[in-house]
This record gives sequence, structure tokens and C-alpha cells, in this order.
Amino acid sequence: MESFLFQATFYLLAMVIAVPLATRAGLGSVLGYLIAGILIGPATGLSGAEMTDLQHFAEFGVVMMLFLIGLELEPRALWAMRDKLIGLGGLQVLVTMILVTVIVMAMGEDFRVSLAIGMTLSLSSTAIVLQTLNEKRLMQTAGGRSSFAVLLTQDIAVIPMLALMPLLALPGARAVAKAGHGDHVVARLIDSLPAWGVTVITLAAVALTVLMGHYLVRPLFRFVQGARLREVNTAMALLIVVGIASLMNLVGLSPALGTFLAGVVLADSEFKHEMESDIEPFKGLLMGLFFITVGAGINFDVITAQPANIFALVFLLVALKSAVLYGLSVLFKIRGPDRSLFTLSLAQAGEFGFVLVSFAVGQRILPNALAEKLLVVIALSMLITPLLFILHEQIGLRLRKPPGPDPDAIDEQQPIIIAGVGRFGQVVNRLVTMSGMRTTVLDADLKTIQLMRTFGFKGYFGDPTRPDLLAAAGINQARVLVVALDGRENTTKLVAYARRIRPDLHIVARARDRTHVFDLYRAGANDIVREMFDSSLRAGRYVLENAGLSAFEASELEKLFFKLDRAAVRDLAQVWKPGVPVEQNPDYIARTKELNAELEAAMMEQFRRRGERDESDREAPGNEKTGPEA
Repeated sequence: MESFLFQATFYLLAMVIAVPLATRAGLGSVLGYLIAGILIGPATGLSGAEMTDLQHFAEFGVVMMLFLIGLELEPRALWAMRDKLIGLGGLQVLVTMILVTVIVMAMGEDFRVSLAIGMTLSLSSTAIVLQTLNEKRLMQTAGGRSSFAVLLTQDIAVIPMLALMPLLALPGARAVAKAGHGDHVVARLIDSLPAWGVTVITLAAVALTVLMGHYLVRPLFRFVQGARLREVNTAMALLIVVGIASLMNLVGLSPALGTFLAGVVLADSEFKHEMESDIEPFKGLLMGLFFITVGAGINFDVITAQPANIFALVFLLVALKSAVLYGLSVLFKIRGPDRSLFTLSLAQAGEFGFVLVSFAVGQRILPNALAEKLLVVIALSMLITPLLFILHEQIGLRLRKPPGPDPDAIDEQQPIIIAGVGRFGQVVNRLVTMSGMRTTVLDADLKTIQLMRTFGFKGYFGDPTRPDLLAAAGINQARVLVVALDGRENTTKLVAYARRIRPDLHIVARARDRTHVFDLYRAGANDIVREMFDSSLRAGRYVLENAGLSAFEASELEKLFFKLDRAAVRDLAQVWKPGVPVEQNPDYIARTKELNAELEAAMMEQFRRRGERDESDREAPGNEKTGPEA
């Protein structure tokens, strides 16, 4: 117990020191975990024989991550992604596998070994790439979505790869492999089958996983729900993951792929969100532990024995995969920074490579010496992945945005200019125009302008922050300018420019939040509207009405809150410091607490006075009750 506690303390200490330092340096958490692993393992030799057992335990982080990914992908969503899964992802796996196989054969290996290595190196790191995409908020970009589609195809491709791997074994090799399987009954049964029998068993296990997820897990989850105990629900979620992973292990399949399939089957179940919340904490901690074990597992003896050869192989692998991915990005019309993101994010080998190498060694396809070198190449390529993301960011800074279509020629000038006609601006425009007034609408999104025209509204395509477009729209004669742009910086920039050239212009601007209000106030806006403020007040009024207050009382409290909060914002503007986060401004924090207390007191006073008026109305002459109820 003492030894376990010491090791746990040591690993957690390395984690909480290295990861925040790497994150603050802009390297990302994954590289922090990998550095922590290198410090624990090869650099200091503090990790011992427990590292192998710990690595098997940490691999459950990948298993849980794939289960959570599966929960987010309903079968309908997978079908909707079929073009990218089959086209983009399928071509990436196939082309990379063929090229690697040909290159390895040219290096003197036979076809079986070369194909096994080709399958192994065609995969990328789902764990590192998805973690980094989410951290850097790149998942919703075109490059991020394309990368995700390829990763998903690769994860699915592991199933046929593992099913076909036994067919690459030489005759008699499986008899040698039997001795390494131990005495487990199922393992002995599978070892006694021919290669095609192992393939059939593998595919049958996949089918069984899908059927169990659809017909068994849901009724069982409903039964467990009857206990109404959170810990039992968590135990049930873990049972699903561990049970399916165990089944996959028995037949030699990847546990992560089995749990991924189960997640897809359960993606449209009513227990989806509960399972996500139960498993997420375990997944996060185990994923960090997994990255640490990858760093600690790098065999530096292999590297020091032939460093030039190892680093040349890593460079060749990254260059080859980057070339394939770049070609596919051109073919599938992925442009700009999204192209560099797609090309560089997937240029490494992946954690499933460890699984395939171990499986190939067990099937006596790969010799031990070659497998050890292959594992080092995979680990090093994963280690440089965060650096590839940093390279993408640098490329993105240097890439010029491709020129778009020319802005429209503005042939009229109206007294009201609306800059930006998204969800906010279009409501303003409809209210003003349907009240009989004329507007000039500018927006930098061509599709938005075209959609407006479809519904009979006139608008002009162009960047509203450009002085020449504003001049053509009549900024020098306009009475009102409405600034409803999406970008925070663009909004402030436009307000400041308009105020500078037209001190008499009335400017109405949309603010994203309270601190943006301060920016716009300083820039010169007359009326500033927080985009969620009014709708939030209305929602709060509905809450009050349905919590026991009358419609009039809720409306009065809403008006009072509106008045006092606006006054508080004007007050806080005096202590706000540009460029300093509000949580680091003690004067701002102190004044906010004072104003919140004053606002709450004023609201309660308003409520108390309303109650006194109601009481006096009931006690006034002529209001006395008569009869039995008096």
C-alpha cells in the first residue's frame, strides 16, 4: 500500500507541474503529459516494472474516449458523414497503407511484414489529435471536422485490420503463438481455430457487441435507474465499458473499437447524457495517465543505438503522411488554414499502432527487434504532434485570406445604416423597415445578403469596416448607425471610426458582454445593447410570474432591475481598466460586490412596498369583507 501511494503521489505531482507549465507556454496539455512521462521514465529512471501494468491500466482512457465519441455519433450522423468517411478517410488509410508497404518492401522486408507495418502506420493518434483540437477549439473548423472524419474512419478500419492480421502469419506460426496466450479457455479455443476461423470469431464479436448494445444494455440501464442511486448508475456505465472491452480482449480485438461501436449504438438512447457525465471524469484522468506512459515507454536505448536511422524514419513517416494528406486536401477542396490543420494534425502514427504491433508480434508476423524499433518510431511521432499543431498556427498567421468577391456597388444612401445583419441585425432591420423607414444594410457574408434578397429585403455585400464602403453607404449624411457585427474587435473598431469622422452621429452598438460595453462606451457609442441582456430579463420575468408573482409585479421588478443594472454598468466603467481582466482588478471586484448588494436591497424594498400597498388596499374603508368570509 505504501509503495502504491508513493507512486500515485509521484505521478500526480509530475502531472500537476508539467501540464500547467506546458499549457502556459502554448504547447498544450498533451505535450505536458508526454514530457512528464519522459522525466519519470527515460530521463530519471524513476519508473520501474510497474510502468507496463500502468500502461495497460491507462489504455482504458483511450477505451473510454472512444465510447464517449461513439455516444456523440448517432447512426444517422455517421450516414450523413459517409462521403467524408468513405472518400476522405478511406483514401487516406488506403493510399498511406500502400505507400508505406511499398517503401518497407523496398527496404528489404517481405510482403507480409511490409503490409502489417503499412496498416499500422496508416493510423493517426485519435487521443492526441482530438484532445488538442478540443483544447484549441478547432473541432468546429472545416479542417477540424475533416480531421475528425479521417480519425473516425481509421478507428473503424482497425476492425478489418485486426481481423485480417492472422491471415498474414506464416504456416505454423500460430502454433508457436499459442504458448503466449496462457491457459484461458476462450483463448485456447480461438488458438485452435485456423486463420479464417479467427476472422469469423472477430466479426462475430463485433456483431454481438452491436446486438448487446441495442437489446440488452437499455433494459438493464432502466432496471438500474430504479434504484435512484448515482453511484449505481456510475457503476453501470463503467460495467458497459469494462464488459465490452473484456469481450474484445478475449477475441483479440481492440477494446477501444468495441466500446466505440457500443457508444454509436447507444447514441440515441435516453441514457446518453447520464453515461457521458458518469464516465467523463475517469476518461480525463486516464487519458493523462496514458500520455504519461507513452512518454515513459520510449526506449531511448534503441534511439541512442542508431539515432540517425530512428529520426530519419520518423521524419520520413511524417513527411509521407503529410504529403498524402495535403494531396487529399487539394482533392477535397480544403483551403487556407484548414488545409495546414488537416495536413499536420494527422501526420503522426497513433496509439492503435501499439495494439496492432503487439497483435502482429503475437501472431509471429513481426520479429521482436523490428517491432521494438517500430514502437519507438510511433511514440516519437506522437511526441512531436503538439509541435506540428504549433507549426500549423504559425502557417495560419502567415497565410493570407484568399480574396473574396468584389463588394457590391451601393446605389442609394438612407438615413439609417445597419452594419451586420445576422440574428441581431435582421430583427432591428425588420422592425425599422416595417415601421416605414428606409435602411442601408451592409454585411460581409455573401450568403446572408443573398438570403435577405430571397425574402425581399435589400442589402449590400461588403466589409462594413471599410471606410470607402461606409462613405458610399452615406455615413457622412446618415442620422443613425447600427453596429451589429459578429466580431468584438470589428465592432469596437467601426464604432471608434464612425465617432471620429462623425461626432454628431447617433451610434447604436451591440455588445457581447459587460466588458465589451466598456470598450464601446470608450469608443463613442451612444446606445449599447448587450446581446443576451433583454432576452434574459424577459426569461427572468417569466420565471417570476410562474413562481407566484403577478404579471404586474414581475414586470415592475424587471423594469427596476433593468434600470439599476444599467446604472451599475455606468458606475463600473469608472473603475474598469482596459486590458486588465476583471478578475484581476480588485477595485472592480469590490465595487461589483457593493453594487450587487445595493441592487438586491432595492429589489427587496420594491417588493416590500408593493406588499404594503396591497395590505393598505385591503384595509381601506369600503374594502371590508362581509358574510361568512369576513
